[in-house]
Amino acid sequence: MKSLCILGATGSVGTNVLRVVAGLRHRFRVAAVAAGRNLDLLARQIVEFTPELAVVGCGEGVAALRGRLQALDYGRPLEILSGPEGQVAAATHPAVDFVVSASHGVTGLVATFEAIRAGKHIGLANKETLVAAGELVMQAARQHGAEILPIDSEHSALHQCLRSGAPGEIRRVILTASGGPFLRWPKRDLAAASPEQALKHPVWSMGGRITVDSATLMNKAFEVIEAHWLFGLSGGQIEVLIHPESTVHSMVEFLDGSLLAQLAVPDMRIPIQYALTYPDRLPADGGGLTLNLASLKTLRFEPPDLRRFPCLHLGRTALEGGGAATCALNAADEIAVEAFLGRRLRFTDIAQVVANVLHQTPAVRLGSIEDVLACDGEARERARAEVGRLA
Repeated sequence: MKSLCILGATGSVGTNVLRVVAGLRHRFRVAAVAAGRNLDLLARQIVEFTPELAVVGCGEGVAALRGRLQALDYGRPLEILSGPEGQVAAATHPAVDFVVSASHGVTGLVATFEAIRAGKHIGLANKETLVAAGELVMQAARQHGAEILPIDSEHSALHQCLRSGAPGEIRRVILTASGGPFLRWPKRDLAAASPEQALKHPVWSMGGRITVDSATLMNKAFEVIEAHWLFGLSGGQIEVLIHPESTVHSMVEFLDGSLLAQLAVPDMRIPIQYALTYPDRLPADGGGLTLNLASLKTLRFEPPDLRRFPCLHLGRTALEGGGAATCALNAADEIAVEAFLGRRLRFTDIAQVVANVLHQTPAVRLGSIEDVLACDGEARERARAEVGRLA
């Protein structure tokens, strides 16, 4: 039986992980969970899955969580910790075999890195880990024998397709993007787009930042960087196509011209279960996960318009720069999206903030996680200054 730690247990990915685990209790147990402020949901998860350790975002949350558990008549032994140190303790817990890294932003970076150094296998749903620290993370995984399995639907699709060929046989990979809510909007109207409009994703139900990143195509910029590190591909081998139906999640073209695509309904339980059970495939528990091919009237593909969605170009520029550039890309985007959601920045200014911060970031290699965190902090300060200038 595989023992899990779930970082970000109350988020959209974390709750779907627990839905999968609930249907496969003979294969998995939850040893540790970590969350931020949603203590009501965390308490209910603890009652249902009985972990040994729970982690909350801050020290004040420890007593608050105990109070909620008492109200639910939960009497089992439970250690409760808080903050980044608690996350590290959960991710490196001796009982844990597999860590699902689904924390928001760079919150779970240190814990994920320490889990890798402890030889834990990783289910990676946190884009920021590889965007901010890809070289260090993959180097540590090789040194400590930790396998990193992607949970993002696009990279899960690539992982599945790549099982059909050797690395040297790959010509290119194609990441698909729904195009988000503004795919057909005229460019001149984008500046007036509201947070409510940006959060109406046409296909997926996700958190606030990732939904806005889907609207700007920054999420695809992050995914290009992730694919580079996960699969050892050059930037030139990674393409992006707009695919509004979100049925083909990614494709791989081999040297002989063969093109393999992974198709599935847009439901996160599929890539989550693939990562948890790899290399096995098990029947999916629950309905709605079977793709009805007869219902597919058309599958459309088109190149992204980089004039309307410049964030994708910014991501490629950062990948070429390497080191501090990709770390700054992530940090600046998080600050800019936060400002947009707070109505302090226009939608089109998100890319401007990121571009300005990248221009100010020195081209240096990051040699340690401490370097990454320092770069992240500096980029956030630069981004806040840019937001203040543009607001």
